[in-house]
Amino acid sequence: MSLIVGYSSDEDGEPVISTNDAFGLSGLPVAKKPRVEDPVSPPTLEAAPDVLAEDPLHHTSLVTRPTDTQMNVNIPYSDMTLPLQGPENPFGDRNRFLNQNALAGHVEEQAMTEHAFRQQHLTHSILGYSANPSVDSNAPAILGSLEKAQANGFGTIDTIKAPKSTKKDLKRKRKPKGDVEIVDGEGSYEGPWASWKGEEPQGAFPEGVEAEEEEEEEEEPEEQVQTRKAKPKRGAPGLESSVFHGKSLVDYQGRTYMYPPYSEAPQLQHEPGSQETFIPKRCIHTWTGHTQGVSVIRLFPNTGHLLLSGSMDTKIKLWDVYTHGNCLRTFHGHMKHVKDLTFSNDGRRFLSCGYDRQIKLWDTETGQCIKRFSNGKIPYVVKFHPDEDKQHIFLAGMSDKKIIQYDINSGEITQEYDQHLGPVNTITFVDENRRFVTTSDDKTIRAWDFDIPVVIKYIAEPHMHSMPAVTLHPSKKYFAAQSLDNQILVYSTDNFRQARNKRFAGHSVAGYACQVGFSPDGKWISSGDGEGNVVFWEWKTGRIKSRLKAHSKVVIAHEWLPHDT
Repeated sequence: MSLIVGYSSDEDGEPVISTNDAFGLSGLPVAKKPRVEDPVSPPTLEAAPDVLAEDPLHHTSLVTRPTDTQMNVNIPYSDMTLPLQGPENPFGDRNRFLNQNALAGHVEEQAMTEHAFRQQHLTHSILGYSANPSVDSNAPAILGSLEKAQANGFGTIDTIKAPKSTKKDLKRKRKPKGDVEIVDGEGSYEGPWASWKGEEPQGAFPEGVEAEEEEEEEEEPEEQVQTRKAKPKRGAPGLESSVFHGKSLVDYQGRTYMYPPYSEAPQLQHEPGSQETFIPKRCIHTWTGHTQGVSVIRLFPNTGHLLLSGSMDTKIKLWDVYTHGNCLRTFHGHMKHVKDLTFSNDGRRFLSCGYDRQIKLWDTETGQCIKRFSNGKIPYVVKFHPDEDKQHIFLAGMSDKKIIQYDINSGEITQEYDQHLGPVNTITFVDENRRFVTTSDDKTIRAWDFDIPVVIKYIAEPHMHSMPAVTLHPSKKYFAAQSLDNQILVYSTDNFRQARNKRFAGHSVAGYACQVGFSPDGKWISSGDGEGNVVFWEWKTGRIKSRLKAHSKVVIAHEWLPHDT
């Protein structure tokens, strides 16, 4: 029961109760007046429910919210007693099937041995029928193919036995033993070694040798078919390729990227090292394109207008230095990380080696792989012989402690230098290229006369560490070696003695083979470190002059441009 009371004022200011005004809107006083309840006329009580008198939408159904506490519509009794509408509830009736006794259908409990179950299961899977274990009298006695069950006399697989006649037919038969008198050919004596019928070789040969040869010949094409199936990886031996990234291979004068851009960089005409050099201060260009770490970078000989980089993503990329600074060509030729690169003297060809145990000779201009060399070991360093008349010879330091000398023209190994006790890390030509110096994981430095596999100088001290990176000073009088005890040691190239007054320390290589660099005029010596810095020392005094934060991780390789100050 609810009560609706509304107030309104007449002319005397007396409040008048209105029952029409449901919300008392007309009774809102114009001026503020004290509310005075009329003691005479009590408020009228209505026993009717709280129903909206007007029904603007002509409600035919009851729509309520879960939060509603009262209904504003009177539903007729006829609507209230209507039958249920909509689809039948599939889960409501418990019994969807006639003999349903569980939610999922008809379930019976049955006890049988593992053996009995296994036999019925095998019979069903092999012969296609099995006994129905149900206790329901209306259920069929056999599940599956009734015809097969009747043919086999309703037996399980263990009770069915094949008759002796069929067994005899199925049993394989030996060939006759043969006659003792006949040695060879038809009906010859074979005795207990007689073969079985139906197991004769496809082609019977009188002589075994011919058969073997035939088999070999047959096998070969099979192998070819197999190799065709597996899709060979890009860069596998014989499948090297390269991609040119520019718009056209030649400019308006018909020159390729091999031609030095004298118009953009006139300093390329000077002699390298003729100008005074200064320590770099800021980054002016970044080459991006490799997807994994860059392990080696090499500048084009003499001019340095091209940059070659080898990476752990197995690719080798050639970059422009002076004009637009883009990637010019990508060489796909290795299946694993690229370890080392080296240009020939004219820069027209370069060698690459990788952990796929391959050494490859490339044409810088066309991107073609000219030759490939491998002796089954991992090459850690490759070096062309620097003499102009020996540009067909290169040396490779291998993981099996040898230095191998190859002739490119014949593709053969012409010399082996085998004295080191660990994998060879570096090869450096000294003394007008008559000798070369090698370093290895055995913590020694060995000097050799070219083409004579005998060590002429052997440097090993108890305090020495491995020296995985060696660079020649521009004056050719010294070479600097990155020692893994965080210092750079300097040796003279004529008598291979250590220059004790020149020792550069103060950086942390953290076990990395960080390359050593010299400025073109020989005034500065530089090295990367394990934290991403490049450290610069003054060659004369040995003092650290600058630390340049170059990368966020180890700086493994860096090069000084030969013509830039």
